Amino acid sequence: MKIIHRHRLDDMMAASPSQLVVMLYDEAIGALETAVAAVAAGDIEARCNAVTAATEIVGYLYMHLDLEQGGEVAQNLGTMYAHLIGQMSRVNFYNDAETAREAVRLLRPLRNSWDQLDRTIAEDGLTAAAIDPALVRDAATAQASLAE
Repeated sequence: MKIIHRHRLDDMMAASPSQLVVMLYDEAIGALETAVAAVAAGDIEARCNAVTAATEIVGYLYMHLDLEQGGEVAQNLGTMYAHLIGQMSRVNFYNDAETAREAVRLLRPLRNSWDQLDRTIAEDGLTAAAIDPALVRDAATAQASLAE
């Protein structure tokens, strides 16, 4: 199974850190949508491959959280990522498309928040270090409320 669907590898290699996070979310969401379609089609292999791809991407995001600099925001994201990783097996074990849909509902707002952050950086010519922490905190707070 081809894991990278929505973005070319060259684009990913040239992306800023915030763009890369958006691309990773796009890939995870795309993999989960593929899993939902595979459940509907009864395609076990495609479902398993898609769930594996989504799990690996979310795991990558989880493993690269900076808990020292990110503080509570990073901890909340870590909790959400761990929850999602734990739920992925349900999609395969129970052929559960609803669990995959729920994961998409949790990931999409995160993706949109990172996309907005990336646009703010591009528009204002900011570097990652110059980003107002309140912007990131507000986005993470909104995401944490979705996970509850």
